[in-house]
Amino acid sequence: MPKSDWSIGDSSQLFGLEKWGSPYFSINELGNISISPKGEGGSTIDLVELVHGLEGRNLELPLLIRFDDILEDRLSRLHEAFASAIEHYEYMGRFQGVFPIKCNQQRHVVEELMTCGQRWHFGLEVGSKAELLIALSLIDDPDALLICNGYKDQRYIETATLSRQLGRQPVVVIEQPDEVDRIIAANRELGASPLIGIRTKLASRSSGRWGSSVGETAKFGLTVPDILLTVEALRDADLLNDLRLLHFHLGSQINDIAVLKDALQEASQIYVELRRLGAPMGYLDVGGGLGIDYDGSRTATSASTNYSLQNYANDVVATVRECCDANQIEVPTLVSESGRAIASHFSILVFNVLGTGSMQVAVPEVTDEEPLVVRNLRETLSNIQIIPLDSDAEFSSLQEAWNDAVKFRDDALTAFRLGYLGLPQRAMAEQLTSACARALVQRLPLDRTIPDELKALRSVLTSTYYANFSIFRSAPDTWAIEQLFPVMPIHRLNEEPTHLGHFADLTCDSDGKLANFIDNGNKKSFLELHTFLEDQPYLIGVFLGGAYQEVMGNLHNLFGSTNSVNVRLTSTGGYKLDHVVRGNTNSEVLEAMDHDPEQLLERLRIASESAIQRGTLKISDARRLLDHVETSLRQSTYLHG
Repeated sequence: MPKSDWSIGDSSQLFGLEKWGSPYFSINELGNISISPKGEGGSTIDLVELVHGLEGRNLELPLLIRFDDILEDRLSRLHEAFASAIEHYEYMGRFQGVFPIKCNQQRHVVEELMTCGQRWHFGLEVGSKAELLIALSLIDDPDALLICNGYKDQRYIETATLSRQLGRQPVVVIEQPDEVDRIIAANRELGASPLIGIRTKLASRSSGRWGSSVGETAKFGLTVPDILLTVEALRDADLLNDLRLLHFHLGSQINDIAVLKDALQEASQIYVELRRLGAPMGYLDVGGGLGIDYDGSRTATSASTNYSLQNYANDVVATVRECCDANQIEVPTLVSESGRAIASHFSILVFNVLGTGSMQVAVPEVTDEEPLVVRNLRETLSNIQIIPLDSDAEFSSLQEAWNDAVKFRDDALTAFRLGYLGLPQRAMAEQLTSACARALVQRLPLDRTIPDELKALRSVLTSTYYANFSIFRSAPDTWAIEQLFPVMPIHRLNEEPTHLGHFADLTCDSDGKLANFIDNGNKKSFLELHTFLEDQPYLIGVFLGGAYQEVMGNLHNLFGSTNSVNVRLTSTGGYKLDHVVRGNTNSEVLEAMDHDPEQLLERLRIASESAIQRGTLKISDARRLLDHVETSLRQSTYLHG
């Protein structure tokens, strides 16, 4: 039943906004999502008004909106956390971060990070030759690091080596034993060498989906015997003095801080031993993995973390210092490759709902000579309806009533299969079953733990909300690894959402749906949503998706990239569009699959002319058909009003 005194505070609590959205997202008095790109105390932007303003600029939904100020604020918070930890633990070294380009390779994103990161000598991490080329063109700070990871051929290594003579600081990280010989060969050929790093395979365990990033079966890294052989090979080639960095990686989205502490202790000891073997060292790269609390539960689940940014920085600084002090070794410069923690918050996907589909729950009128199974369902519904709302009735009674309803529904289906029940009577049975489910849900006590068997009642009443976007293009991790992102309406939040729903995207694929949602450390198969009104837009936001989703999206069903904009606050409290990228047109995605739009149009023209000659197509209709095709080729791949 709708709650008459519903408030924006109720919506904030329902969707967990205060937990996962702070300090950037909140609800304003109009019931709209409000964005605070610079965190607490800064100017705010009404997200709904922003969307309408972008639509007025002919930027249609779905829209990917990036807030450059959030990106800068995330970068600032990372450095502030390490600065605080360094001061607190009297660490005699410094912190120097790099951004892994694979996290978000969009030009404007990487350029923005290089610009706002200059004061910290912020650098880049690359994992391929193409990413190396991006980094070489963007880094112009001689103190910024260029960490070179990934598989490396001779050209990759020589390119990185030569860039050192440009004034860059390339660190070629040895991740496979055979890369040692290529580095030595490049040195002999060029008479120069890059700074050299070693990635180690740690024995320490990790957690989460990417726990296999450590250990003997890890994809990258050297074992301890390999490290010793590498040191001797570099010594023999007179390159040991260029060995400056030790790198390890615990995998993306570390959810348990305990695994970080163990890994740091092991890596710190390896670092100390490398110093003792004669390598000058100087840098310890703790890799990526700094997690995001997607659901706000602060737990060690895959969608959360049981630590804060400051906890992470404290553990890194304290653990490394403790090991180095114990061994009387100078502490290293600490490096991190924290892409997810920097980029996740700054991007919001906004899409519109096109319509809904759900089981009718209206009770059908009584007809003459109803089958017994329909009468049984009516009687079950009547018995449920006499139970007071939100009563303290025993759960066993409610469960028994639901069991009866399910049994009678199954009896109706069996009778229909055998030809004893007509289609109208089957429809009545399904409507009555749904009415029973709704009546039972209304009678579940709100202040008591509900058995799992009765929790399933809500999924029976779930509606499908048809969404104007592609999961595979805009949120591929929800499909590929069942990643949970915060999803919620961005308006009408001063109004109680009285429907349960999930989203079906535009693709012709049964997997093209968004049907798992955050639930305070758990997940649920439905989201509380408002009544869809045909004459009003209903706008939904997918939050914390700025890392990986753009670069991993694909062209399933030939749905291309969405319109995207980069927004920045102005000194007057307004906003400006720093960068606009139009989404793919139908013509562009066809060309990506090697189809020729002009040839396609010409084939249709010829077919239309033949149909006109046969008398099966009027000239006016042929013109309309070709006009529609030509217009569609120029338009976005998504649906239009």
